[in-house]
Amino acid sequence: MGIQHAQRTSLALTLNYVAFALAVSAVTTSYWCEGTRKVVKPFCMGSVKVKQTYCIRFNSSNINDTRLVQYIYETGEEKFLMRKFHAGIWFSCEQTVDLIGFNCRSFLEITPDHERGVLWLCIVAECLYIALLFTGGALMVIEMCPCFNLINRLKLNAFAALCTALSGLFGMVAHMMFTTSFQLAVQMGPEDWRPKTWDYSWSYLLAWGSFGTCMGSAVTVLNHYTKTIIEFKFKRRTIEKKLRIKQKILELDMPEDLWYITSLQEQADQHAALHVNGNEPSCFSPTILDNWDREYC
Repeated sequence: MGIQHAQRTSLALTLNYVAFALAVSAVTTSYWCEGTRKVVKPFCMGSVKVKQTYCIRFNSSNINDTRLVQYIYETGEEKFLMRKFHAGIWFSCEQTVDLIGFNCRSFLEITPDHERGVLWLCIVAECLYIALLFTGGALMVIEMCPCFNLINRLKLNAFAALCTALSGLFGMVAHMMFTTSFQLAVQMGPEDWRPKTWDYSWSYLLAWGSFGTCMGSAVTVLNHYTKTIIEFKFKRRTIEKKLRIKQKILELDMPEDLWYITSLQEQADQHAALHVNGNEPSCFSPTILDNWDREYC
């Protein structure tokens, strides 16, 4: 039982740490969505000896002579350029004119004015998600301290389960709000930003992966808490039943040897029932049953 208790606690704590790491990685990166923008090629201003495919070359060698009429032979899709971009909760970055680097600006500037409240709610929910996730993990670590008795560990376990479950709820709401705010920006955002093609990227997958591991940690903690409560109630009922039997035997003035035989028979029946349920009978020995402040096994 002690090994199972330690395994459940370690599993819940590991899932909590993984969810926290994924959440921080997702929030601090700007690759929630990425795609391309269709823009008109600018005029090439550099040397004619350098081949440049991202701009339109003048058909005259004298680019400083403004009296000359410039003819552009590129037509159709050849006049346009597909620039890559990626966006996150904080920033949206787009390739520069020479397609080498990226220029970034705040995603709040891109979101329509009347829809910025959705993005602010998303930011607040993400911060609460990370804070509650960290609090739940800290409570799990404190619960493993041997200086606490069973009742205090149950209380810490209940608070850890509550914080972890609430963090998962806030995380789900935050991810859905970002999805809504990004789609609104695509439809009603500024003309110089609207993408032609876009899709969700790896930061978005990290965010939902963090949510999944967070809920797995919450379920593990809740399962451990529920199982501990059930075992605690079973022990208490067993002790109360033994005390009632002993009291009846004392009232009937039965010999002490008969009480000992009856107690052994009752313990054998309990062990047989535990074997049927697949549990270890050694966890409910009389020595441990009489100790209320120790761990179950």
